[in-house]
Amino acid sequence: MFSRLFGSKEKKNVAPQNNENAPDWSFLGTDIHSHYIPGIDDGAQTIEDSIELILAMKQLGFKSLVTTPHVKYDHFPNTTEIITTGLQVLKNGLHERGIDMPIKAAAEYYIDDYFMRLLQSEPLLTIHENEVLVELSFLFEPVQLHETLFKIQSLGYRPILAHPERYAFYHSKPDIYRELKDKGCLLQLNSLSLTGYYGKPVKQIADMLLEQELYDYAGSDMHHIKHAETLRKMMESRSFAKMQQYPFRNSKIKVA
Repeated sequence: MFSRLFGSKEKKNVAPQNNENAPDWSFLGTDIHSHYIPGIDDGAQTIEDSIELILAMKQLGFKSLVTTPHVKYDHFPNTTEIITTGLQVLKNGLHERGIDMPIKAAAEYYIDDYFMRLLQSEPLLTIHENEVLVELSFLFEPVQLHETLFKIQSLGYRPILAHPERYAFYHSKPDIYRELKDKGCLLQLNSLSLTGYYGKPVKQIADMLLEQELYDYAGSDMHHIKHAETLRKMMESRSFAKMQQYPFRNSKIKVA
């Protein structure tokens, strides 16, 4: 699959030649939301999957990556130790193949009772400085979300809400997004939301949030090669042109 999308198999470890006129994702610099560590969540399942996805991101123009495995106790009970160990396996795999792509690990924390206990018991894995990526249930509107956000911030973190446009229970409450921002929460766009990948209602909300400049970060939420293919196709769209002009914070994140 990778060879059909991004070049022949024999050349997949070689970065493509630069074409100054060709659009790419280099304007973002760092992708902050992805699932590359093999076998610990619903993203890459093998090191070969991981390498294929990372090579795809490299050829799309990304300069560095923050991988964010799910921490969701009932489904993916990942710990800091599991994540950091998996990151080292991934880095070793990249090194063995001669692939230069700076990458670090944070996490995508599902807000539930387990997260609230974790928040108070050990340091969290952050995207950048004190910024921590969090997600909500797609099915049920959280109770006392503002109180939860306040608690996160009172312990020294700043929450980044992953893909707010995908929470359908907020679609009829458009004021909630500005309220979240006013409460100190950063918002992260799933780039593919602008293509209609997750459905028309999600695209409509994503377009609105982009127009109102309520997003802070953009992320791929990369899980599998179909996501990479859609990112490539997106480079020909008007939505991509809008993203290129948007003041996302991604470029401020430097990954060694």
